[in-house]
Amino acid sequence: MLKDITLGQYFPGNTLAHRLDPRTKILLVVLYIVALFCATGLVSYGVMALTLAVCVRISKVGFRQLVRGLKPVLFILIFTLVLNLFFTSGEPYLFEWGVLHVSYAGLRNAFFMVLRIMLLIMGTFLMTYTTSPISLTDGLEQLLNWMKKLHVPVHELAMIMSIALRFIPTLIEETDKIMSAQKARGADFESGNLIQKARAMLPILVPLFVSALRRAEELATAMECRCYHGGEGRTKLHVLRYQRRDYIALAGGVVILAVVLVLRQFGI
Repeated sequence: MLKDITLGQYFPGNTLAHRLDPRTKILLVVLYIVALFCATGLVSYGVMALTLAVCVRISKVGFRQLVRGLKPVLFILIFTLVLNLFFTSGEPYLFEWGVLHVSYAGLRNAFFMVLRIMLLIMGTFLMTYTTSPISLTDGLEQLLNWMKKLHVPVHELAMIMSIALRFIPTLIEETDKIMSAQKARGADFESGNLIQKARAMLPILVPLFVSALRRAEELATAMECRCYHGGEGRTKLHVLRYQRRDYIALAGGVVILAVVLVLRQFGI
């Protein structure tokens, strides 16, 4: 299960998706999320699914990698499905058993809600797969640069996000090593009820927290030794500049959002 968590991983490549400006990709993800939440019907969701399929094809990441990223949130998907399926009011009922009932509205809401979550997760994961954490930091800092006038520590916030994304795969690998070591010593993480499984996780959490704190201290020491004092007065090795492909990609994102909004007016 831990190996299926791919958040924060970056797959190097030289595709059009990799070469886009990180600011463009962040804005495209925002447009994608807005369009996804504006979709109401089967045609609208079909447009969003087709958009994601085209982006996956361009990035050459592979649809299998995106599906693997859904495994850790499988419980959330099932919980959302059950919640919308059995607790959405509407008549006529397609199935009824005691207090539980399934209506056409519940079936429709459950399908579209699960589909929305899946498309949302796969779309955002695709951005992290094709953009390095450093590029994401630079892009986010440039986009939020105007907030510096409000004395918001934009550089520090972007750096925190970059470090968090960078260390997610590292902590997952560390957790997997600790679990393997505990299993070799006879630990059992599968059997027992929920409380027993939670207690069995303590031998994992304690060394994981110790390792995370040690890594954080080492990183802070390394940054101090390199005279890091925030973003004030710092220059960039690679200056971000919009190119023609970025404007075309942003125009495509706006067009897709406009199409979804038009389809929303017709309820399809």
